Amino acid sequence: MSLNIFQLLDLKKGFSLPIWVTGAAKSAVKKLLGFSFESYELIKIPNKKEQIKIAVHSAALIHRESYALGISFAQSGLDLDITKNLEIWTLVSFEKELIKDLNSENKINIIAGYGVGIDKKTSEICISNFAKQLLFENLLDIIPDGFKLNLEIIFPNGKFLAERTSNSSFGVVEGLSIIGTNAETYSSASQDQLKYAKLQLQKVVEDNFKGKIVFVIGENGLQLAKNCNPSFPIIKVGNWIGPLLVDAAIKKVKTIILFGYHGKLIKLAGGIFHTHNHLADARIEILVYLAVKEKVPSEIILELSCANTIEDAFLLLEEFSKSLANNLWNVLSNNVEKRSESYIQKYLNTDMEIAAIIFDRQRQIRWSGLNGKKYLSFFKIN
Repeated sequence: MSLNIFQLLDLKKGFSLPIWVTGAAKSAVKKLLGFSFESYELIKIPNKKEQIKIAVHSAALIHRESYALGISFAQSGLDLDITKNLEIWTLVSFEKELIKDLNSENKINIIAGYGVGIDKKTSEICISNFAKQLLFENLLDIIPDGFKLNLEIIFPNGKFLAERTSNSSFGVVEGLSIIGTNAETYSSASQDQLKYAKLQLQKVVEDNFKGKIVFVIGENGLQLAKNCNPSFPIIKVGNWIGPLLVDAAIKKVKTIILFGYHGKLIKLAGGIFHTHNHLADARIEILVYLAVKEKVPSEIILELSCANTIEDAFLLLEEFSKSLANNLWNVLSNNVEKRSESYIQKYLNTDMEIAAIIFDRQRQIRWSGLNGKKYLSFFKIN
């Protein structure tokens, strides 16, 4: 999706975290090469012609001039953004290549420093493919021949901020992940997100459309869906699910597959169709209501009502009975489908099918509604 879409909609926008990381890194590398510091960097976007001009706070040589440190501050342009004003450090150094390596991917060693998230299972840095491409696009050409670049990314306040996110629910520990699939940002809680998603939907419908679309919420859902490669168009819908479902019905879409993390899609089971936590959060209450309907023992329901998070509630249920937990979540998935269809019918008559597929904190696809079961085979993690 090109920048023209944002211009067309006149969206309030800023730039995603990978852009600011790349700006700090490029400034640090240039300093290490002997260039004078400049208060901005021009960032090339992969597969696009335009460049983005962003501010860089500082860059300096350290450790007897064998390292350089670049610093920037993330400015996403969003009101509700945990990384707003995030301080970013990039520590760079060159290392001689003993053997000429023709693989450009080995020319940059990206290291997770303090405050940067790593995968709990693999200890690898949690960074999106877009962020990697961005770094390679802007740094490869300025690395001297015969050398490779060590790039350590540090978020001084990253560990503290990560505690206020759902990162740990997806196996990300030690700090903030460097995610983002676009250079630009737009708020998932604002009307901008809805306008953008509607335009994406229009583009999909006009482009040799087969009738089925996957709606995902958030970057984690988007990355997982892309890894599954379900052969259906994928649209990141943010938090404006209800109005976008209605828009899809108006556009004669045949099937919407709602693909998401249980902590988000559970809200639809309770009739909440704008899912941002700043506007509505009744997840535990919805789970308790469904547990009562399914005749879960009262002592377990009482414990569920005291759970701090949906994941804690799920683990509590599983500890009591795995079969009961799975049954309750499948019922919940079915309720997502039913409540979504009822929501749409309030606005227009349609036979559009809603299918729900839900994954857990380990990014394992676990549950589905009755309609969702028909599409589970399309979502195999590669």
